[in-house]
Amino acid sequence: MSQQARITAVLGPTNTGKTHYAIERMLAHRTGIIGLPLRLLAREVYDKIVALRGPSVVALITGEERIVPERAAYWVCTVEAMPEGMGADFLAVDEIQLCADPERGHVFTDRLLRSRGLHETLFMGSDTMKSAIAALEPKAQFLRRERFSELTYTGSKKISRLKPRSAIVGFSVENVYAIAELIRRQKGGCAVVMGALSPRTRNAQVEMYQNGDVDYLVATDAIGMGLNLDVSHVAFSALSKFDGRRMRRLQPNELAQIAGRAGRYMQPGTFGVTGEAPDLEAEVVDAITSARFTPIKKLQWRNDRLEFGSIGRLLQSLEMRTDDDWLSRARDADDVVALKSLREVTEVDARVSTPHDVKLLWDVCRIPDFRGISQGEHAALLEVIFSYLHDKGQVPRDYMERQIARIDRTDGDIDTLSKRLAYIRTWTYVAQRKGWVQDETDWRGETRAVEDRLSDALHGALTQRFVDRRTSVLLRRLKQKESLVADVNDKGEVTVEGEMIGRLDGFRFRQDQTSSPDEAKMLRQAALAALTPHFNLRADKFYNAPDTEMDFTEQGGLMWGEMAVGKLVKGASTLKPEVEAFVDEEAGADVAEKVKRRLQHFIDRKISAAFEPMMALSNDETLTGLAKGFAFQMTEALGVLTRESVANDVKALDQDARGALRKHGIRFGQFTIFMPLLLKPAPTRLRLVLWSLQKDLPEFPESPPPGLVTVPAVKDAPDGYYTQAGYRLAGDRAIRIDMLERLADQLRAENSRGGFEAKADMLSITGMTLEQFANLMGGLGYKAEKGERAKVKASATPEETPATPPQETPVQQPDETPSEPPVEAPDTTPSEIPPAEAPVEVPEAAAPSTEAPEMEVFYTFTWGGFGARKPREGGGRPQGDARGKPKAGGKPKGKGGPRRDNKAQTYQARPPKKEKAIDPDNPFAAALMGLKKD
Repeated sequence: MSQQARITAVLGPTNTGKTHYAIERMLAHRTGIIGLPLRLLAREVYDKIVALRGPSVVALITGEERIVPERAAYWVCTVEAMPEGMGADFLAVDEIQLCADPERGHVFTDRLLRSRGLHETLFMGSDTMKSAIAALEPKAQFLRRERFSELTYTGSKKISRLKPRSAIVGFSVENVYAIAELIRRQKGGCAVVMGALSPRTRNAQVEMYQNGDVDYLVATDAIGMGLNLDVSHVAFSALSKFDGRRMRRLQPNELAQIAGRAGRYMQPGTFGVTGEAPDLEAEVVDAITSARFTPIKKLQWRNDRLEFGSIGRLLQSLEMRTDDDWLSRARDADDVVALKSLREVTEVDARVSTPHDVKLLWDVCRIPDFRGISQGEHAALLEVIFSYLHDKGQVPRDYMERQIARIDRTDGDIDTLSKRLAYIRTWTYVAQRKGWVQDETDWRGETRAVEDRLSDALHGALTQRFVDRRTSVLLRRLKQKESLVADVNDKGEVTVEGEMIGRLDGFRFRQDQTSSPDEAKMLRQAALAALTPHFNLRADKFYNAPDTEMDFTEQGGLMWGEMAVGKLVKGASTLKPEVEAFVDEEAGADVAEKVKRRLQHFIDRKISAAFEPMMALSNDETLTGLAKGFAFQMTEALGVLTRESVANDVKALDQDARGALRKHGIRFGQFTIFMPLLLKPAPTRLRLVLWSLQKDLPEFPESPPPGLVTVPAVKDAPDGYYTQAGYRLAGDRAIRIDMLERLADQLRAENSRGGFEAKADMLSITGMTLEQFANLMGGLGYKAEKGERAKVKASATPEETPATPPQETPVQQPDETPSEPPVEAPDTTPSEIPPAEAPVEVPEAAAPSTEAPEMEVFYTFTWGGFGARKPREGGGRPQGDARGKPKAGGKPKGKGGPRRDNKAQTYQARPPKKEKAIDPDNPFAAALMGLKKD
């Protein structure tokens, strides 16, 4: 070493430019070596020097990377990988305070004691090392560097309130991931930096932060080791960490090393705590801000004069102690632990017989435990590698191929990819050792390519999980005050600068969920400003759209295709509802008025078309007197009235008035007065909506499925619902009013006093089973007596065979007009119907059959009146006077008066009578005609 060689300790807090100063000094010499604490930092410094001097003269040596051009003059290394005995003009070691680190301190201490440049040596680090360096190297000169910017403490803040350009520090992978997930939800995303990341992944994450794609960084304490980032605030999520042996609180100088990353160059920085971390004590804060810490009194040391005569002698030399008061023997590092484990393996001990074998075993033990699984598994892997190197001189190619093939996969989650990256680092390290594999250059390239692929996949996985790229890109554009370009595709998806931010639903912008209310507000403002022309174009298109593209929902909504554009609201009258348009305020008053006007045109035309017969009735000026008044009632009731509600008005109508009303399609039924054309599904659906609006119902009842004659009773149906739906409640089901009138026509021909059974036509009309029909008749005021009897033999005539009930089935298509029976029911009540013939007594059979007869169930129906039954909606008495009081005894007279004797009677099938013509409108007409022909 030259007599003029300078040894300088450049000490001071963070952000003093120490590393930058070292690079400048190295480049002032012909050759130089710089040792750095992290592979990540080594790569960063390497890139800087390459940018200044070109790649042909700069080498990079780490445990897993080796880039050594032929004309290399400047060597950038991790401290562990610094070559010895090169004789470079300049040598520097960064973060020299790591001499006190329990894990790696002995390596830094060795460099402090033994590594020198021929002309200049620099040690950069904290002021806490001044006393130790002065004691161990009396010739050293000291250069104090002051911090460029002020560092202040801001106390505790929630993560949601941290300002942009903040770094949140965690001390475990799980903690880092949890914080990153929280920031993604609240702030749009963050970059993740950990010491275990490959340089490629770390650089991609840092670049995402540095260029403003994200405003937050979540990192381990790796950022404290000289990584230069544009951070304005550092927040500690915890104040303790696991140091490999135990959980311990960080010392003030360790906190300062991390906090000092806030504020770069002349920009001031702040630091604080967040999450569950407690506030820092005042003395700790003062120590950090003033950079005054307790000096380091002990450096970790391990003997560098190793003896390789045997494993035992090697261990003795590694465990040698020192008498120097400044040095303390380091605890067993991973390499010593691995050596002790392999010494106990019989196969390994048998192979080690020469100093060369011991040296080889020690080199294998120095392979870092990148995987971090367990000491036992790491030792087992080292045993395999040592066996190959000892027996074959190299690790076999097929073994390397198998190991790398298992790792070379880019599928899986973040943890899986991180583990594969750790595994490939082992084989990258092996490939970097001279002579350990064949074709070293090829293997170095192969392992580096696998690491790059895994690094890219890990970066992608981190970004996908912890970054909302849509929000981050848009916010960067907004911060740069650039005009945003919006677009709306045919699906209504709104994109701004190519990023999906929401959907245009009609004339309302539905923004996707974003990270925070403030950012959501900014994005909405930008999107709506860009969407203004789209609102006007869409309004023009909507105004010129045909009515066929529009519809209303059963809850009163107004649709344009699949888009909700408005709703109906209560108007001055039932047939004059108003509309409320769904238009964003930002779209403007002109757009809102145009949409509202078009919707009003649509619903007005819809009502006119659906209720055309009723409109014609309302506008008929030839109607006068009672007929005109009745027409008004029909219009107000939307074409359907229960007879009992207008019984007096109906009786007051003369034949001329009734004829005039019938010309408009009004049918005067026994139970209901209605216009059959308005019972179609479309008018019924609209009628229910208009009626619900007028009744101010909170929820509109839906119309029954089209085509069904009967439907199950609706629970808690509002009063008047069944009438507006075109049905009448009877028992557990409701029957369509036009089909009920057809059934009433048939019931008038029966002996309702003496009793009758259901005919096939009755069951056919209702589409019910016999049991369901009995329940329906009970709802109409009839009593049903259930009985059993012997089934009539197949030889019986069709008239003698009891009716077999058909299964319930739709008997009308949705667009069918409900058919009207050939003869309208008279305006008299059932009590005024002419009596039917009395039943005929039939003698008993002459000789009973010896076989047990097959039995069948039948019902006998007699008029029972409603009596004490609670009246149900639409269930007023079908007979009696206008006040509902029964006449002539309160039950139908039937054909023939009541019997005066008390003789028992047996009712059987009625004797043959003149067949009734089959109703051509009956949906079972074809089937019944076939039965007749048989």
